[in-house]
Amino acid sequence: MPANGSTELLSQDNGSDTESQVVDRQQDQNLPADQIPIRFDETWFSYNSVPVVRDINFSITPGEFAAILGPNGSGKTTLMKLALGLLKPTSGQVLLFGEPAETFTDWHKVGYVPQRTQATESRFPASVREIVNFGSYSGFSPLSIFKRDKSNRVDEAMEMAGIAQLASRRVSDLSVGQQQRMLIARSLVRKPELLVMDEPIAGVDAAGEEQFHTMVRRLNRDLGITIVMVSHDIGAVMREATTCACINRDIVFHGPVHQLDAQALSGLYGFPVDVLMHDYEHTHR
Repeated sequence: MPANGSTELLSQDNGSDTESQVVDRQQDQNLPADQIPIRFDETWFSYNSVPVVRDINFSITPGEFAAILGPNGSGKTTLMKLALGLLKPTSGQVLLFGEPAETFTDWHKVGYVPQRTQATESRFPASVREIVNFGSYSGFSPLSIFKRDKSNRVDEAMEMAGIAQLASRRVSDLSVGQQQRMLIARSLVRKPELLVMDEPIAGVDAAGEEQFHTMVRRLNRDLGITIVMVSHDIGAVMREATTCACINRDIVFHGPVHQLDAQALSGLYGFPVDVLMHDYEHTHR
């Protein structure tokens, strides 16, 4: 039985193909370019002349919790690599705080959480505090010995991620969910304005998911950190995110989560679907 507010996708035998739906949000028009965390401007990217993402146009504005949805092979990962400057657009541009992503240098503004802890890191004989402390590294400085606040920032990051009690634990002793929160703490040490997460709850159990969402909700709503999360969990997106971008090479939908409907999801996944919302008694609304 789905949890409160979750979404079910039910394949239908009847029903026609739907047209792509794009909700054009222009909230960034009055913002200075350097205050917009991510902006895709007519962005294309191709591998061997085959387009992977095509003519992407949307912005992620300050304070948003933006979810990126799409089936496997839809271009989600490529989109995030473009946003982080790991790939250069074939045409168009991607801007991070007003600067081309591929030449962006102000990386203390951006935190990144990968999908899962790498196996080598999981076996690395280090404590949680030591791994989180890696997030404070920004190159050698002869004055680093005088920076007394670094330890405080590590403690604050672990507290925000809800893992302060795990500081002395070995990484190999953590659950997948605890490892993910450790990586989030590592990304928070430098107090980023933007946090990008690639399917962060993959492999996390139900209890860990709830702890994760509670933590991310606080980062976004209480601390004002802009969140971008690639996800397959439509139910979580409907509950937690403020905006959603659905991609299947093209943008199928972009707008407030409450406007994400069966038509948009059918265009995204390529088959007719129903969206069923459940209240506390799990009755169909």
